[in-house]
Parts: sequence; C-alpha cells; structure tokens
Amino acid sequence: MNDDIPDISEEEAALHARVKLLRQEHADLDASIDALGQAAIPDQLMIARLKRKKLALKDEIVKIEDRILPDIIA
Repeated sequence: MNDDIPDISEEEAALHARVKLLRQEHADLDASIDALGQAAIPDQLMIARLKRKKLALKDEIVKIEDRILPDIIA
C-alpha cells in the first residue's frame, strides 16, 4: 500500500468525485459566460441566469469541501 495517499472512505471518495464534476461544470459555465459576453449583442438575461447557476455550484462545492475537511478549532 502507498503511504503517501491516506485511506479514504467510500463516501469521501464519492464526495471528491462530486467536487471534481462540479468544478468542471463551474468552469464550463465560466467559458459559456465569457463566450456570451463576446457576442455582438450579449444576451444579458442568459448571462445573469448562468452567473446565478455558477454561484449556486460554487456554494455546493464549498458545502461539500466543508464536509470533507471540517473546520477544527485548535
């Protein structure tokens, strides 16, 4: 067994996979927002919707990361 990689539970592995998927979706939304912003006549309503969705994804990522690495008061 490799000593560099700590043993993680199946649930924690699933959380890591979920965070990875959400980060990719967040990056895809960022690219979509940039592309829409470059249009001759940007669709401001669509951009606003994508930004709200991107923010919701970021909130979900933070919640999952908090479950993976909870704050410990030392």
